[in-house]
Amino acid sequence: QVQLVESGGGLVQAGGSLRLSCAASGRTFSSYAMGWFRQASGKEREFVAGITWSGGRNYYADSVKGRFTISGDNAKNTVYLQMNSLKPEDTAVYYCAVRTFYSRRYDLGDDYRYWGQGTQVTVSS
Repeated sequence: QVQLVESGGGLVQAGGSLRLSCAASGRTFSSYAMGWFRQASGKEREFVAGITWSGGRNYYADSVKGRFTISGDNAKNTVYLQMNSLKPEDTAVYYCAVRTFYSRRYDLGDDYRYWGQGTQVTVSS
């Protein structure tokens, strides 16, 4: 089992920044990749960013490229999502998740086995 706890969400004005954290505990050695997903009210969950646990590769949804940065600290078993130039359409509950196997796709939520409880991000216009 891998336990994930997100933090760092909140209310910010458009154009502002937030940094989300996802702390992992438990059998973290079984993790191959971590991803951030989000779900806005009334919408389906969507992929935001992903990173290999080794930190070798990052992947982003087109909607956040150039604004969001995913990074990891293996010593702390923590993955971060730095979000800059936030827009009202970024408002959502953000979830981190762990995938335990290799795949060239990072955007498939069903491939992720462990999920955090989510943290709310609200961007006001």
